[in-house]
Amino acid sequence: MWKKIVKAARPVAWNLKKQQQQQRCCFSSGIQGPCIVQKSGIDIIHDPWFNKDTAFPLTERDRLGLRGLLPPHIQSFEEQYDRFMESYRSLEKNTCHESERVVSLAKWRILNRLHDRNETLYYRVLIDNIKEFAPIIYTPTVGLVCQNYCGLFRRPRGMYFSAADRGEMMSMIYNWPAKQVDMIVLTDGSRILGLGDLGVQGIGIPIGKLDMYIAAAGMNPQRILPVMLDVGTNNQELLDDPLYLGLRQPRLDGEEYLAVVDEFMEAVYARWPKAIVQFEDFQMKWAFETLRRYRERFCMFNDDIQGTAGVALAGLLGATRAQGRPLSDFAKQKIVIAGAGSAGIGVLNVAKKAFLKMVESYGMANTNQIWLLDKDGLVTTDRKNIAPAAAPFARGCGPEEIEGLREGSSLVEVVEKVRPHVLLGLSGVGGIFNEEVLKAMQKSDSTRPAIFAMSNPTTKAECTATDAFKYVGENAVFASGSPFDNVDLGNGKVGHVNQANNMYLFPGIGLGALLSGARHITDGMLQAASERLASYMTDEEVQGGILYPSISSIRHITTEVGAAVLRAAVAEELAEGHGDVGPKELMHMSEEETVKYVAHNMWFPVYGPLVHKK
Repeated sequence: MWKKIVKAARPVAWNLKKQQQQQRCCFSSGIQGPCIVQKSGIDIIHDPWFNKDTAFPLTERDRLGLRGLLPPHIQSFEEQYDRFMESYRSLEKNTCHESERVVSLAKWRILNRLHDRNETLYYRVLIDNIKEFAPIIYTPTVGLVCQNYCGLFRRPRGMYFSAADRGEMMSMIYNWPAKQVDMIVLTDGSRILGLGDLGVQGIGIPIGKLDMYIAAAGMNPQRILPVMLDVGTNNQELLDDPLYLGLRQPRLDGEEYLAVVDEFMEAVYARWPKAIVQFEDFQMKWAFETLRRYRERFCMFNDDIQGTAGVALAGLLGATRAQGRPLSDFAKQKIVIAGAGSAGIGVLNVAKKAFLKMVESYGMANTNQIWLLDKDGLVTTDRKNIAPAAAPFARGCGPEEIEGLREGSSLVEVVEKVRPHVLLGLSGVGGIFNEEVLKAMQKSDSTRPAIFAMSNPTTKAECTATDAFKYVGENAVFASGSPFDNVDLGNGKVGHVNQANNMYLFPGIGLGALLSGARHITDGMLQAASERLASYMTDEEVQGGILYPSISSIRHITTEVGAAVLRAAVAEELAEGHGDVGPKELMHMSEEETVKYVAHNMWFPVYGPLVHKK
């Protein structure tokens, strides 16, 4: 089954690469309609979307009133590109003896300054160097940026809706200058990565996510919107900080909180009824409640619950393949999950559905193969005041349970007695997979134990790649949420590090939903995305311990994932079409045609001609 899927996927990826190369050549040749601007002179130079810096040709300098406002030498786009990269390399060289924190923030600053000045050049640099720059504009540096955001703040990006704006949001939404918005990423700052409540400083997350949407999915930068929903903060350190830029009040809760989110969602969809809203980094209770509240009314999804779960499922399927077992054996995998937050529960829900699908497909016995732990240890039915979302996954206390395990059993106890095939971490607690736990995984019932240390940023990872291979052994399969270097195992062997990051899925989910014109984002669409990602790697790659593709291929991956989501929306009769392409045209597209359609609709950064009109 897998071989058939992979063979079908590979030619599409290679054809796609050729298409994008041809697309670049086409754009570079100037085959692009002019853009009408109502600005001229210094206003054009100060607008990062229209600014070309020293690349404005003489004809544009004349018609836009730029003569004398720029140095006389006209640089090509390539010269500007090379100049920036030379500055970036010089920064690397000059900061090589500084701490990792200082270096990361310095790199973020130089990229952010380019973003503020010239968006076209910024996104081209980002796309062409995505493997190198994703850790700077996204995980893990984005967490550091959020922690220091008020000190780093120079100019506003996105929109800020606060509890003080109640009753005004329907009019406020029209303050955003774009006539059309396709993609919105929204946070309330309550659970930023594994860093907790960062209040208004969490705006860095939507900004970073949308940069990934542009780089990976080709979303048009003029049609995206990062949003901070500021309902206060319970972080006393921020409330006492004179530089803090958010509301200085405790977080709203209960119906007051929901009233703010309700008003924002109604305002968004009143102006942009086709927009997609991605909820990001909400604390657990509100993550699940808002998903339940809005998913049938609006086209939205929660990346922490659904995106993380999809990426994890792709990795879990890959781990089964890496063990040389048939896909049907996925339902027999024993999985221990450390972390009962929104991400952990999201993974459990998706894994449970996949288990049931396997049981139905192969006529297997329906057994409980999942053990869930939170900060208080193993979650069982004896737990008092158990969280509603975790309750369906609590272990019972009958004779079928493993002897010696009880309510609150520690992680090492559970691993020693269960001997799981997979140990999956979404705890947000750095180092929780310590030497004792990892050595216990050596006795796994699998010949290739899988370790998923998925918490972000790097400091919150449950273990490092080095420790995983050191204590579990060279046959381990390792994945993490943040990037780690591959591990040299000696004798020419390499311990491969897989970055099990949501960036492999959420751009394709958003793009596929947009281009299909889906009314809602369903479990079927999300499962199609996950299965497409899982099928991307060849059997040889998976058996070598490589579960996820290189981020360098992120546009190819996103195209295939987006096409899979689009086809699922069509199959579920939820597709209403996009632009000039209606539901009937989408329905009659072949698999290859949907991939081409998605690729064709990806934005690519080039300088287009500007024409001034008052």
